[in-house]
Amino acid sequence: MGVEALAELIRRRQPCVVLTGAGVSTESGIPDFRSPSGIWARFDPLEYGSIDAFRRDPRKVWSFYKPRVAMLTEAEPNPAHVALAELERLGLVEAVVTQNIDLLHERAGTRELVEVHGSIGRATCPGCGERYPLARVLGLLAEADAPACPACAEPLKPDVVFFGELLPPEAIARATEVARRAGLLLVVGSSLEVYPVAGLPEETLAAGGELAIVNRGPTSYDPRATVHIEGSAGEVLPAVVELLRGEDAQQP
Repeated sequence: MGVEALAELIRRRQPCVVLTGAGVSTESGIPDFRSPSGIWARFDPLEYGSIDAFRRDPRKVWSFYKPRVAMLTEAEPNPAHVALAELERLGLVEAVVTQNIDLLHERAGTRELVEVHGSIGRATCPGCGERYPLARVLGLLAEADAPACPACAEPLKPDVVFFGELLPPEAIARATEVARRAGLLLVVGSSLEVYPVAGLPEETLAAGGELAIVNRGPTSYDPRATVHIEGSAGEVLPAVVELLRGEDAQQP
């Protein structure tokens, strides 16, 4: 019943914008950060994931990121990523706003993607400002523990948002814009705990839109969601796509 209600809501409440968190990628084998068994339960984020830590000891921070970059490059989009890209292709999703840095939405085929926490797909030199794609960074990592800028030898910084950094202003402005305009904000795999992104549902609701949530575990917005499904995004979203495809096929 929940899947049918979600499909009907997506069809009826356009435009639909999707907000995804770590839970959409755990089914690709990527661990989340904040759960009791997540990465930050084993590593102090202030020691390995903050801008102060990077400035103090970039080699130490890269010792944490190097194996994770390798893991992210090997991970594959799962059925949830593919389903969201298909909903966009069908004209039923206007944009995907993601808290994830793993490139899986892009690789699944999503075109209108807002990466509010940055992306592992690039690195920037804090010294001279040169930017390098992931393939170049991987080549540099194969030769050293911390990749140095080929232009000036400063340690490169991955283009992800560290603790103590502001979100990219263009990305959060775009995310806020599409959330306010959304007839439906579909939250997938996010506990809605990390602000300012966790405030996007409020933007949608305040503007008269509706909220749907697909997540394992509770969120503070559950009572305000028109549809709330506690379950696997990789199972729920493909089922939604099949229902909506079937409706399209029946249209004269």
